[in-house]
Amino acid sequence: MANVTSSRRQITQSQGLWIGIIFSFVFTALIWAAGSRLDSFVLRPDIEIPFWYPWVTDEPTVWTRISLWGGYALHQITLWGIIWYAQRSKSKYTKTLHNFNIWAMLANAGFILFHFVQTHIWYDGLALDVPEQTSQWSVILLLVMVLLMENQRRGLFFGKKVPGSMMKESGRVLRKYHGYYFAWATIYTFWYHPMVSTPGHLIGFFYMFLLLLQGSLFYTRMHTNKWWMLTQEVAVIFHGTLVAFSNAPDLWQMFFFGFSGLFVVTQMYGLGLPKWARWGFLAAYVGGVVAVFSDIGFANVHQISWIPITEYAVVFVIALLVWLGMKVTSLFTSKPQAA
Repeated sequence: MANVTSSRRQITQSQGLWIGIIFSFVFTALIWAAGSRLDSFVLRPDIEIPFWYPWVTDEPTVWTRISLWGGYALHQITLWGIIWYAQRSKSKYTKTLHNFNIWAMLANAGFILFHFVQTHIWYDGLALDVPEQTSQWSVILLLVMVLLMENQRRGLFFGKKVPGSMMKESGRVLRKYHGYYFAWATIYTFWYHPMVSTPGHLIGFFYMFLLLLQGSLFYTRMHTNKWWMLTQEVAVIFHGTLVAFSNAPDLWQMFFFGFSGLFVVTQMYGLGLPKWARWGFLAAYVGGVVAVFSDIGFANVHQISWIPITEYAVVFVIALLVWLGMKVTSLFTSKPQAA
């Protein structure tokens, strides 16, 4: 009887997923609804320089920095601690939530609420003290690491794996320890921005909520579900494109076709699609490129290659760095052979 009662209390991975998705929608709506309350804050004067982030107050206080850096640090340490506990417990992948999954979801929800309150009292995020490139590249590297980790399953170029021990071993190490970096990248980016209600921020926060949810589902089958993982990867297509429409309308095609190119070249090969479907996606992509650039001019069609070339290049850089780190570590940890 005790076992039956215990099983009834378990939350399935699907229930946990939908609870997180609904929370993400509701909280994004809350940010939008409360956005006008932030209009009273005086922001720093606008300066037309590259990567200028204007959503920062003109006169932050000591309490501003204590609240944002303290909230970020507590959030970061809490999630790292939960990941460490989960790994130490040597848990198996299941279709129900472990206790630590529930802890992670509750912790993320609590700190999301805290950051919302903190924004409405002091406004600022980590953008007050660190450049925007750090936030952008933290997530870019996260997406690049996924490409490397998935090389052994879906390949890197049109379903073909990049061979070699460097790619295989570095991918294995990242699969084991990536949770710590992914937790940092998502939490750092989440705290970088104040919870303002511009379209770009709303899209970005919803995306961050999904990434935090994915990070809370470790050691469940949902965490490695190919469709759910793909959702995290392709969401950046919509996020990047819509933000570009708002802030850099002449570059939206770089983001849309750049990230979509990653889907056509790499990501769709992890879904087990039939050939006709893959050819259909490729034809739609090429047709879209032709349609858009025949209208605005083919002189800038090279823009669609910037994001894929950058990400694929960084894949090999990360693989090399991890592989070299493994070799150096082995020098200090290998036992000397007896004479």
